[in-house]
Amino acid sequence: MKSSVMNTYLRQHVEFTHGRGAWLYDAAGKAYLDGLSGIAVCGLGHAHPAVTQAIADQAGSLLHASNLFEIGVQAELADALCRVSGMAGVFFGNSGAEANEAAIKMARLYGHSRDVHTPSIVVMDAAFHGRTMATLTASGNRKIQTGFEPLVAGFVRAPYGDMGALENIAQNNNQVVAVMLEPIQGEAGIRMPPAGYLAEVRRLCDARGWLMILDEVQTGNGRTGSFFLYQQEGIQPDIVTTAKGLGNGVPIGACLAAASAADIFQPGNHGSTFGGNPLACRAALTVVREIEALGPRAQVLGERFVERLRQGLRGLEAVRDIRGRGLMVGIELAGDCSALVAQGLAAGVVINVTAGSVMRLLPPLIMSDEEIDLLADRVISLISAHDAALTGRAATTAAL
Repeated sequence: MKSSVMNTYLRQHVEFTHGRGAWLYDAAGKAYLDGLSGIAVCGLGHAHPAVTQAIADQAGSLLHASNLFEIGVQAELADALCRVSGMAGVFFGNSGAEANEAAIKMARLYGHSRDVHTPSIVVMDAAFHGRTMATLTASGNRKIQTGFEPLVAGFVRAPYGDMGALENIAQNNNQVVAVMLEPIQGEAGIRMPPAGYLAEVRRLCDARGWLMILDEVQTGNGRTGSFFLYQQEGIQPDIVTTAKGLGNGVPIGACLAAASAADIFQPGNHGSTFGGNPLACRAALTVVREIEALGPRAQVLGERFVERLRQGLRGLEAVRDIRGRGLMVGIELAGDCSALVAQGLAAGVVINVTAGSVMRLLPPLIMSDEEIDLLADRVISLISAHDAALTGRAATTAAL
């Protein structure tokens, strides 16, 4: 039977009916180990007791009253986010795209305040920032942009990780007011920048009076071992955006600004009907507290996970690279490996393939050691079979 839902997703033919911790279950009761967390959303796993209780409590008192009035839990969440991030102010939306849209608008306002008449933002090749018109333009993927032209003006593109290209733009374009980038490019295949790159971008922004905007929608909320990845690099951005894991499944996005940018927005400059509503903020406040309690758990689990993967996949011709940080891991394979998603479901494991040839793994931060080992073993089995199909040799699990 044809669904009335618009055909915008290539869906797998599995419907999950419930989840517990790191596990999902379908209507037949089959269990699936979740290696994706709803694409980095359910970092605390499924049906987390504290988050569930917070949502139920808030739903029983107040869901919405609008931003025309004070919202106590919103202020409490903003304070908590500023404390864990070192930032000074927060604007709340409903998604990562909205958080990034807010950051883009802030940069443009900042530029006009400096008498830059056509303010431009440097963005990166292969970036992904969302699907609104501005964030679609800021993204570096022609495939998702095609058919939506004319795109939005005001962006200058640079190769990711190339400081020479940024320096060249700085020398030749006096309309630039900001640089916007992901600390790790998630949708592009867990692409890592060179060591020291973020610090060099910070240095250039300071020298030129540009805003440094970090999109931590995927890398934030404990995913890489600290609350935000930039905290491991010894830098402070002017603006950082987050969403995904912030609500553990409840839609919320946040655009955080340091003291250098916190006063750019004034009443009337920006807004959101649902942004920062009591339900989303109550859920997110609980998530922040739970992530703080976990500490560097993602880093510890990530190191264990990657080491087991390296051991189990050693010598396979199909494996080009294993990379990532914390529980944000990419395994680059030779050629297209999109069929592994369905094969994984058949084997009882949820994975993702992005950029065509990269298995992307974003497991919940609350996994036990035994669960992360099991996830590694199932991934190794999938890739071993994939390698055997490519090379014609028998799959092996001897390395396990």
